[in-house]
Amino acid sequence: MHYRLTMPLTLAELAEEAMALPCECRAYLAERLLETLDFEEDFAVSDLWLKEIRKRCQELDAGAVQTLPAEPAIAELRQSLA
Repeated sequence: MHYRLTMPLTLAELAEEAMALPCECRAYLAERLLETLDFEEDFAVSDLWLKEIRKRCQELDAGAVQTLPAEPAIAELRQSLA
């Protein structure tokens, strides 16, 4: 990894640099950024999404489905779309 000591990065350049980080570093950075967002109100979520969220949580709790690590899941998806 290299650091720039000259001009500040634009937002697009910063995003590009962040996307080049290893997966674990991107996840850490994303979590840190999300923690800085201070919302006064909850996000509005449609009734359909709430129903889907509850269904998926129930399936996970019941053991009817299993989670997959992101990298293999995305690789499998990319392969199926190729």
